[in-house]
Amino acid sequence: MNISFHGAARTVTGSKHLIHLHSGKKILLDCGMFQGMGQETILLNKHWGFDPAEVSVVILSHAHIDHIGLLPKLVKDGYRGNIYCTAASEELIRILLLDSARIQEADVRYTNRKREREHRELVAPLYTEEDAREVFPLLVPVEYNVRVEPEEGMVLQFTDCGHILGSAAVNLSIQEDGKTTRICFSGDVGRYSDMILRSPQEFPQADFILLESTYGNRLHDLATVAVDKIIEQIEHTCFEKRGKLIIPAFSLGRTQELLYILNRLELERRLPAVNYFVDSPLSIEITEVIKKHPECFNRHVKKLLERDEDVFAFKGLKYIHDVEDSIALNTSEEPCVIISASGMAEAGRVKHHIKHAIGESRNTILFSGYCEPNSLGGRIRAGASEVRIFGKPHRVMAEIDALEALSAHGDYEDLSQWLACQDKSQVKKVFLVHGEYDVQVSFRERLLRKGFEDVVIPALHERVGLG
Repeated sequence: MNISFHGAARTVTGSKHLIHLHSGKKILLDCGMFQGMGQETILLNKHWGFDPAEVSVVILSHAHIDHIGLLPKLVKDGYRGNIYCTAASEELIRILLLDSARIQEADVRYTNRKREREHRELVAPLYTEEDAREVFPLLVPVEYNVRVEPEEGMVLQFTDCGHILGSAAVNLSIQEDGKTTRICFSGDVGRYSDMILRSPQEFPQADFILLESTYGNRLHDLATVAVDKIIEQIEHTCFEKRGKLIIPAFSLGRTQELLYILNRLELERRLPAVNYFVDSPLSIEITEVIKKHPECFNRHVKKLLERDEDVFAFKGLKYIHDVEDSIALNTSEEPCVIISASGMAEAGRVKHHIKHAIGESRNTILFSGYCEPNSLGGRIRAGASEVRIFGKPHRVMAEIDALEALSAHGDYEDLSQWLACQDKSQVKKVFLVHGEYDVQVSFRERLLRKGFEDVVIPALHERVGLG
């Protein structure tokens, strides 16, 4: 038995890990899309490093696009097996894959108009809405802590990881050649102090662990720091500068955290009186799904629901559905707060809001999460004086800030706490995935000091034996 790494290897997107059994069967853990990798992104998403038609079963950790975004292409390229995920993830996958397809089709239409004028060859999207719908019949929802057999001799159990709604660690027990091998894939591990979700669960003893390492070299600030900064920036931008506060936020997870914070501020009578807009139809749809799953909330949120039936709503909140209303926000001079997707500003309506706001010092762009260094958000956060948006240069005159304390990924203390349920003497190897290489090197040293004997940082398409 061995394993190969075809994404999220020394980077944080494109999660794809393939277990090869002696029988010839192959198990794919996640099927994520690469995002924000600059010119490399298209090529990385086109080439698998394996044959999709040879994969026997797919198991998903959670519904973020960098973990599920290439499922339609996988099916389009020949995969015909089941796709296992948690019950909550199934609902989100249907929404997110259709949205991903629509974005690609829109981007290709825009690109092809330009290529047609230049008499160049037209391009096609990775997949279409029709391709995305081909995934849905293959989805097999499984509840947390229920043991199922995707294949003969293989037992799967999902344990809650507290990262986003439906996120899970994938726990596999595989019988082969008279021997049992226990593998855990962490997916993305959440925080033990998450504002909304339950803390990560303990997971069964493993022989091999695939562990995310996004923030393996840092400690997050307390969430109260983020709350204070949000209030400060609303007052500073909307009242002192009379400008707009643009907050790029991922539709799944981060948008709901921001709404929850603003709701709490209203309950505490600390919410500044200004209009708040959520300008992302996807974020609106996902928020409604999350409201249907209070069983995933932590005890504080459940307690709050006893006196507040909607913890994501507050005075001054307006949802923007129509494109015309979104465009109107850009031409309006009214000071306001705009929460819009995507979090890395690579696509979606927020890219238009940034284009209109970035050239004026009265506005502020407040990033709320991780940005790939090569993404638009990453370049702005790194201090670029000029960025290209929709092919045109824009001077960065707006104030730039970030909410460092808000993260759905655990820091090194959270990751260490998650590992604490394991008997280190039984763990043969820890593979660090889903992290930048310098971060992984630092985290590897920390894990070795903690007593894990063999910690590996695999490269893209590297194949390692599980002997």
